[in-house]
Amino acid sequence: MYSRSIRVADQIQRQIALLVAHEVADPRVGEVTVSGIDLSPDMRQARVLVTPGRETDGDASVEALNRAAGFLRSRLGRRVRMRRLPRLVFEHDRTLELALRIDALIDGTAAASRPARGEPC
Repeated sequence: MYSRSIRVADQIQRQIALLVAHEVADPRVGEVTVSGIDLSPDMRQARVLVTPGRETDGDASVEALNRAAGFLRSRLGRRVRMRRLPRLVFEHDRTLELALRIDALIDGTAAASRPARGEPC
């Protein structure tokens, strides 16, 4: 089932990604990807998850985006028709960092468990 909250979250994500890319002038934002939206059940608050690019300071980006949240919310209101727009709260999405760290740990464990050359298996 494709519920209303999922459709609204998808639409908000697409529009915020466009707004961040084209209308936010703060250089601290840098290159970020809007990686997800967690919409509260009552649709009054939206946690906007952002993943910074390689050359971007993630914490500075999140701080700048939270400062611009009111501006982005007002612009979002022009693009999305809702009775009440959710309050936007930006957070650093650390999923990619955690996945890379887990991958490195698995690679390290696999390398440590392999026998050295010349040793019997």
